[in-house]
Amino acid sequence: MTAPGSTHASMAELNRSRIIQLLHHNGICSRAHIARQLGLTPAAITKITAQLIDMGVVSETGNLDGIKKRRSIGLQLNESKYRVIGVKFARTLVRIGVFDLGGNLESEQLLPPVAIGSIRNTLDDVKRRIDVILDADGSIVAIGMAVPGPYLRDEGRIAVVTSMVEWRDVNFIDEFAGAFRVPAFIEQDARAGALAQSLFGGGANPRSLGYYLIGEGVGLGLIDDGGLVNGNLGAATEIGHVSIDIHGRPCECGNVGCLENYCSAVSLHRAIIDGGLVDGAEGMTHTAACTALFRRAEDGDETALALVREFARYIGYGCVTIINAYNPAQIILGDIMAQAGPMLLDEVKAVVERHALSALRDTTAITISDLPVDATLSGAAAVAAAQFLEHPTEFVGQPDD
Repeated sequence: MTAPGSTHASMAELNRSRIIQLLHHNGICSRAHIARQLGLTPAAITKITAQLIDMGVVSETGNLDGIKKRRSIGLQLNESKYRVIGVKFARTLVRIGVFDLGGNLESEQLLPPVAIGSIRNTLDDVKRRIDVILDADGSIVAIGMAVPGPYLRDEGRIAVVTSMVEWRDVNFIDEFAGAFRVPAFIEQDARAGALAQSLFGGGANPRSLGYYLIGEGVGLGLIDDGGLVNGNLGAATEIGHVSIDIHGRPCECGNVGCLENYCSAVSLHRAIIDGGLVDGAEGMTHTAACTALFRRAEDGDETALALVREFARYIGYGCVTIINAYNPAQIILGDIMAQAGPMLLDEVKAVVERHALSALRDTTAITISDLPVDATLSGAAAVAAAQFLEHPTEFVGQPDD
């Protein structure tokens, strides 16, 4: 049963959210511009923006040139007044960052590498570190967490994690949802990355994009018509476990020839060790070993360059699948493997040119993430920031009507 006045309250919250999101995407705007963009009356905009100013979410700024050169007062979102925590969980890597609502990183912590048998200690360490951050900063309003996929959203667990199967035993909802003084929101890592590109990426298409995560795992986050594609269980677009070779390498998921086995940082690290391409690679993290190989390739080492190109071709086959199956306007490559830069991107584009459907290929831009921070860590922050932008009064209190 709907409570009296709830429809009015919901509409008011929706309009507050629309204004906040417009300011987030467009920067400083006048009240008249907001009214035109959102199709609301000037009187309604005046009332709602006054509420947002009282809440401290929006502030007035200098004069702007309006229609017929009339001067009007600008409004801006107070991005630096509120902060969020982002936590990136990868197989062996956990990062914690504090961000403002504009996606600007203010501080970052890299936890000790996660090893088999140490996941429980890592989870407890994450909680301790977040509690310390929250105790020191009252402006933090939410926590976002990005976890490997396929992540079953309603259950709170990861269905498959190759090379670190113990992560499957973790229930992230039970661990974190009610553990702190502010709410924690959990999302699959590639979808979080797509959200970061949409909210914080200057060159991204916020209506239609695929964030292609190629790190310790391989995943895809897809935004279609402005919204994330989630699927029935929250595990849609799981490209890492799409088979590209029916006679290929066995995968821990039970399939064979999974894309992840041919182009992840874990697979590249293994190839580096097998080929003796980087001294001391056995004792390195996946990130360090891959970075060392990329450096050798950039310096002209033909063997290193050939290996980067081989892995890039498989990444390119993933792009072909993304283009033919989902038809996004843009594919953004991110995480460890994307650090190879142009030598990887050029090979990816060459594969797409040869194999993707031409009508779709020619309208799909393929780029490397331009976010200044790890897109998955930024994505974790974006998960929290998006909740604030969509439901502001849940975080800063209900305004007086």
